[in-house]
Amino acid sequence: MRIVVTAKYVPDPDLPGELDGFRLRREGVPGLLDPIDQCGVELAVQLKETLGGQVTLVSMGPAVAEAGLRLGLAIGADEAVLVTDPALAGSDALVTARVLAAAIGRLSFDLVICGAQSSDGSTGTLGAMLAALLGLPGIGPAKQVEVGGPLVRVRRQTAAGSEVVECVLPALVAVTSDINVPRFPSFKARVAARSKPLTRLTAADLGLSPDALRVKQAVVAINPAEERTAGEIVADDGTAVARILRVLEELKVV
Repeated sequence: MRIVVTAKYVPDPDLPGELDGFRLRREGVPGLLDPIDQCGVELAVQLKETLGGQVTLVSMGPAVAEAGLRLGLAIGADEAVLVTDPALAGSDALVTARVLAAAIGRLSFDLVICGAQSSDGSTGTLGAMLAALLGLPGIGPAKQVEVGGPLVRVRRQTAAGSEVVECVLPALVAVTSDINVPRFPSFKARVAARSKPLTRLTAADLGLSPDALRVKQAVVAINPAEERTAGEIVADDGTAVARILRVLEELKVV
C-alpha cells in the first residue's frame, strides 16, 4: 500500500508565538513536526506494518522544515519530499494546498493522510482543499481508520454522535490527534533517518503558474478579544426565579 502523509513544520506550539507584522514568525524560532501530523505519520506506519507498502512524507516550508521530515522518517516513513522556495513564503491555505497537491500528484498513492487542523494556522481546510484538487473523496475528522481491500473505513465524532463512513481507495483522510499516540523514535531510528531519501523541489519544479501561487487573502488587523465583564448578581427578594427565567428566555436558552 502506498501512503502519502502531509507533514507541516510549525513553531513549537508549547512556546509563545512571535509575530512578524500580522504573520507568525516561522524562521529563527524553535519548531517541530506538527503534533497532529506526527499522529498522521504514526497511522501511516501502522498501516504499512500491517499491510505492507511505502510511506512518503510531503511538506512545504523553509529549509529548516527538513528537521520535521527527519523526525517523520525516524518514526518509520520511507522517504520525504520538501517543497522549499522563497517565492512561497507567506502562502495562504489555498496556495499551500495547490503546492502540496502538485507535489503529491507526482507520486503514486492509494491513501493520503493529513491533519484535520494544524497547530499554527488552524484553518481546518487543508484536507477538503487537497481532496478537491486531487480529485479524491475526502473523509474527516477521523478518530479511527481501518483499511480493508479496496475500502477505507473511518469513525468520526460529530455533534449528532459517532459516524462510520467508508469509501473506495484512493482517498484522503484527515485525522485528529485522538487517533493514536505517536511512537518516540529510538536513537538508532533517528540515525537511520538521516540516510533515507529526501527530495527537494522548488515552485518551478511543480510547473504551477504565477497566478496559482498568488496570495489572495491577508490579515489586515488584529484586535484583542473583549474582556469578560462581571455578571449580574440577583438578590433573592422573592423575584429572583422570575428574573433568572427572563434572562434565560432573552438568551433563548428556554
